[in-house]
Amino acid sequence: MSDTMRGLAFLERGTVGLVERPVPEPGPGEAVVRTTASLICTSDVHTVDGVLEVPQGRLLGHESVGVVHTVGSGVTSVRVGERVAVNAVTPDGTCDACQAGYTSQCGGPLGGYRFTVQKDGNMAEYFHVNDADYNLAPIPDSLSDELAVYACDMLSTGFIGAENAAVPIGGTVAVFAQGAVGLSATIGARLVGAGLVIAVDGIPERRKLAERFGADITLDPADGDVAERIVELTGGGVDSAIEALGAQATFEDCLRATKAGGTISNLGYHGSEGPTLTIPLDAFGLGMAGKKIATDLCPGGRYRMQRLMRLMDTGRVDPGPMTTHRFGIGDAEKAFAMMSTKQDGIIKPLITY
Repeated sequence: MSDTMRGLAFLERGTVGLVERPVPEPGPGEAVVRTTASLICTSDVHTVDGVLEVPQGRLLGHESVGVVHTVGSGVTSVRVGERVAVNAVTPDGTCDACQAGYTSQCGGPLGGYRFTVQKDGNMAEYFHVNDADYNLAPIPDSLSDELAVYACDMLSTGFIGAENAAVPIGGTVAVFAQGAVGLSATIGARLVGAGLVIAVDGIPERRKLAERFGADITLDPADGDVAERIVELTGGGVDSAIEALGAQATFEDCLRATKAGGTISNLGYHGSEGPTLTIPLDAFGLGMAGKKIATDLCPGGRYRMQRLMRLMDTGRVDPGPMTTHRFGIGDAEKAFAMMSTKQDGIIKPLITY
């Protein structure tokens, strides 16, 4: 076996490239996984564009599954050769935030988001996993790697958006933007019992996919004021709105489309438009409209991963249609470029090794 590997790295702002690195080694309680499948995320694009500061040469990626290559001392939950998935967020499971149930905030704000931000990411032929017993989840034998990889971020993020939205059983929800996270939130809204799901996106193919995933109504923002139309459709506004783009305009639309007492659940990765996000006071009732704003990053940990994969393994959820393009690791630069420009209707590119 070679002692080096290939991975996709941040080279400088706006530029990525394949690099060769030593295969990582695990310390006590850690593991190294041989990668079989990865997805590229729009947040990787934001990072390369400079929204997050990372050092030159840092490997990208936080959505990968594979086979356990080696484990450090003390690891008991997985064995070498076992197929495993790991969340984009890899908490330690012991800090106050983890103990309180906010694993994505492990050790501080967004502290559980370690891949790329704090250490090399996992869009590479091998990747390192901290706190392996807490984070590595065996993949069911009947579930393919191509589906299991959706548990790593997209489903976990989209579903926490639906969970935080506090949609009452039979209630109404609007999901703004139908990229992979928004589509996952649309799936999640159905799972938590929404009676009416409204999906908003400007791309016809994404609206069609949203319908396939359970949206009752789809709206094109080019056809007029979306928030006004949602208020009219629902007779006063939705119970919950989910922001899945990370833009000022969609955040404001969520506030305007939500009725008094409702919840705005933010999933969007804000920062690409500037350092501030503002609240329109009329839609917020000068701060007294009774509307709640919830935020989160995808929760991590083995238990959540097992639950997400169970939904796919039993056929209740099939995120496969979001995979629009497939590449080998040798073409990862091309895949990233397409994801950056959303070329050819790309939603999620799958990388295989």
